[in-house]
Amino acid sequence: MRYDTIIIGGGLSGLCCGISLARQGQQVAIVSAGQSALHFCSGSFELYGRCENPLEGIASLPKEHPYRKMGIELTASYAEQIKDIFEAAAVKCTGEATRNHYCLTPIGVIKPVWLTLNDYARFESPDRIPWRKVALVNFEGYLDFYPQFIASGLAKYGVKSDIHSLSLTAFDNLRESSTEMRATNIARIMTGEILEQIAAYLNSHAGDAEALFLPAAFGLFDDTAVAELRAMVSLPLFFIPTMPASVPGVRTQIQLKNYFQRIGGTYLLGDNVVSGEIENGRLKSVKTANHGNMTLSADNFVIASGSFFSHGLIASQESIREPIFGLDIYADRVREEWYDKDLYSHQAYMGYGVVTDNKFRCSIDGKCIENLYAAGSILAHQNALDEGTGGGVAITTALFVADEILRSR
Repeated sequence: MRYDTIIIGGGLSGLCCGISLARQGQQVAIVSAGQSALHFCSGSFELYGRCENPLEGIASLPKEHPYRKMGIELTASYAEQIKDIFEAAAVKCTGEATRNHYCLTPIGVIKPVWLTLNDYARFESPDRIPWRKVALVNFEGYLDFYPQFIASGLAKYGVKSDIHSLSLTAFDNLRESSTEMRATNIARIMTGEILEQIAAYLNSHAGDAEALFLPAAFGLFDDTAVAELRAMVSLPLFFIPTMPASVPGVRTQIQLKNYFQRIGGTYLLGDNVVSGEIENGRLKSVKTANHGNMTLSADNFVIASGSFFSHGLIASQESIREPIFGLDIYADRVREEWYDKDLYSHQAYMGYGVVTDNKFRCSIDGKCIENLYAAGSILAHQNALDEGTGGGVAITTALFVADEILRSR
């Protein structure tokens, strides 16, 4: 099978790149193993979390950083372009690249972010939370939501919380096993009469609260359940991320995947690229686990397979490697340099990844592979945890690579 571009990795970066290319008329295939980091997403995306204006902060990053390779102007442009892609895919979010806003994490920490799905509470500053009292409502038996932590976090900013536990007979089967009482399973039954029961409970137990908060367990495939429940309650209703799996993250991946397929993309789910044929400095084709000896060929390829979490990078006792092609990697050679025993100190391995040129083209033994690009968290010289750049790097580098591929034609 032949395509214009084949993308390895079907998470946020791979999908954004694939959508951008498919919108320009390319025949694109994405090979996706399945679960991606989006399944662990809180419902917000960070661009740069160390200062109020992300674009100003980017200027202070090292020149090897993916943002600096693209340049601030292009980074800002792609941060704006993604809104059009998200809107077309029905991913409804709010935010600006020139100013971070703030959201609650699953453990009640208030953190700066760039884009947030419209399900969630967001505010311009922790010092300007618009409510003095809220009601936190959990479902009886649901263990991945921590109202006490959230109440403690809000209390630091002068917000009082009433905590409620809602019991629904519809959850009886799920409650028989803690492994079944998960946000994604709860979200599947959040329709019709159950939403009406939840709304009745919220309206009768709100007391003097100014806003209502529930765990983000609504709207697995779209935001219909969110809109319906909000229409039935008398107070502003917001959702707070839970521990994984993340309903908003899964929903975002489904919506992006569905949009990619609607505009002509091919999404090969549950497959892995295992090898590739390189000839005269170009990648000619790849083989996947499911297609056996049948090769997938293309003019261009993108590796967006992620970092250690999704096995885009593999660490052994001796080395760190990219497992498909053996791409050049930036990493310290001595294992003891990879990490600090103090968990809260800087961890060097977080910045390891694939080495690329200024067009994000990969290399093997120092020789550029002219038509193989890298995007997202597999790229070296970024540290999403320290910098608050994870979603931003995934999105902007994906769009940059898509443009480079289009220019190369």
